[in-house]
Amino acid sequence: MEFGERVKAMRSGAGLTQEQFASRLGVTRQAVSNWENGRNLPDIEVVIALSQTFGVSLDELILGGEDMTRDAGEKNNMANKLIRDGSEGRWMRMSLAMSVVGAALIVIATVLAVVATNSVSYVDASGMLHEDFWLVPVSYACAAAGVLVLLVNFVAQLRRRKRMTGSYRPAR
Repeated sequence: MEFGERVKAMRSGAGLTQEQFASRLGVTRQAVSNWENGRNLPDIEVVIALSQTFGVSLDELILGGEDMTRDAGEKNNMANKLIRDGSEGRWMRMSLAMSVVGAALIVIATVLAVVATNSVSYVDASGMLHEDFWLVPVSYACAAAGVLVLLVNFVAQLRRRKRMTGSYRPAR
């Protein structure tokens, strides 16, 4: 049994119209109709509310309960949606973290370059040269690492887009 059929059976079993059912869940009647007809799937928060409000386990709602073991080869749209949504969230957090790290490395490189430019070298009374020679190579290394992290992140985003949509172009 598909997710939409389970929602419809749950609603009918409770003796509710789509409007009453939607009101209990805080969604529109059209959303309930779309779920029941398989045109759309709810977010995880609504699935949890369904489970709590109508006393149905999440396992039964998402995976189909006992039907899942019988129809193991059948595609389960709700489970696939939840897996995809979770994966997308993790991907976005990772991509954001990579962008922040790359930008931070470039900022550090800029600060080090400014400090190296404005640092004073001098020879003390004993003839020893004092110079912050290490600032320039460290600055270059930070800049290179920052650009590399941003480039790797960009390429990974392109590859993910290609894998998900079949094209490098953004979805319209």
